[in-house]
Amino acid sequence: MRPKQATFGSLVLICKEPARSLAELSVEAYADLQQAVQRIEAMLRTVVDHQKINYLALMMVDPDVHFHVIPRYEGVREHEGRAFRDAGWPAVPNLAETVELDMDAASRLAEHLRSEWRA
Repeated sequence: MRPKQATFGSLVLICKEPARSLAELSVEAYADLQQAVQRIEAMLRTVVDHQKINYLALMMVDPDVHFHVIPRYEGVREHEGRAFRDAGWPAVPNLAETVELDMDAASRLAEHLRSEWRA
């Protein structure tokens, strides 16, 4: 879960293999990626009711293979009294305009997402 929520439910999907580029991933890692993406999309559909999802493989600061998972939607989503809008909709995600969660709020959102993941 991203503490700086570009949109509600923004996540980071991190490869469990020690790889610095997509070309280094094993066939098994790509198979795991498919399963992870299917579960992430099902979970986010329930929690966020997104219209699209963007996967961004930026790897600028953290060089390990990872994707920023950005649920995309028109309008606003609310959680615990906070409004989360998709500032870039319907174009490119606006990663500069975020809802920054404190540690307690981030922990509660992470637990909410975890419970939906397990469901």
